[in-house]
Amino acid sequence: MARIIKKELLNENVSRLTVDAPHIARAARPGQFVVIIPREDAERIPLTIADADVAKGTITIIFQIVGATTTVLDSLPEGAEIAHLLGPLGTPSHIAKLGTVVVIGGGVGIAEIYPAVKAHKAIGNEVITIIGARNKELLIYEKELTAYSSRLVVTTDDGSAGRKGFVSDELKDIIASGKKIAEVVAVGPVPMMRVCCETTKPHGIKTVVSLNPLMLDATGMCGVCRVTVGGQIKFACVEGPEFDGHQVDFAELTARLKGYKDVEKQAHDHVCRLLKGLEK
Repeated sequence: MARIIKKELLNENVSRLTVDAPHIARAARPGQFVVIIPREDAERIPLTIADADVAKGTITIIFQIVGATTTVLDSLPEGAEIAHLLGPLGTPSHIAKLGTVVVIGGGVGIAEIYPAVKAHKAIGNEVITIIGARNKELLIYEKELTAYSSRLVVTTDDGSAGRKGFVSDELKDIIASGKKIAEVVAVGPVPMMRVCCETTKPHGIKTVVSLNPLMLDATGMCGVCRVTVGGQIKFACVEGPEFDGHQVDFAELTARLKGYKDVEKQAHDHVCRLLKGLEK
């Protein structure tokens, strides 16, 4: 079991947990994730490691409260024990001295890019960070990312903060300016990552995306997390979650993510009813 040291609500739908996990904290690298079973009767879900503090022996996980299991996880108070925590899993990000790197985060992906931004800055790269959300209330991690970014650009769909528009609009402008970009890293909703890849592909700019397919055992045995990359089947849990975005079959990924929406909603509604019953 792993104890929740601190719990914070970053906005109405996103929660941040600091968890006592010294072994994972020592081994974690940017791009990796953990599998969590919040209670013995809950299912397994993968969550990105948003930060690790080796000295304190803690990891930070940030998640959007959207389904049954994230609702159960969010119901756990500070001091509670997470039933099972496995990690770090997945292949770490490839961090190298490249020059200028553009790192893009959308939605909860804003927090998930934090380790990559820190690592690229530490190795000496110029890091241009672009983050986007529907409105200013949903923006997170601005202060944290500013500390490690050469430049931080904020976009919102409604223009309530930063530039009105999408992260891809800012990316197009940076490319059009003639800025030499060695690599783009994009993490967030599938449509956002797809558009970023479509933007960079004509210019031959390497673009890395972090995929979020359905996942079960997270050890490469079940095949649930399969994605098609470059015409080949890959298992995101062990060969990813990061891949060359220009090679990803986003249409297939999108279709597979929609496969269990009805069941997920039923499970979420059931958990909500149970938790409300416990509160009475």
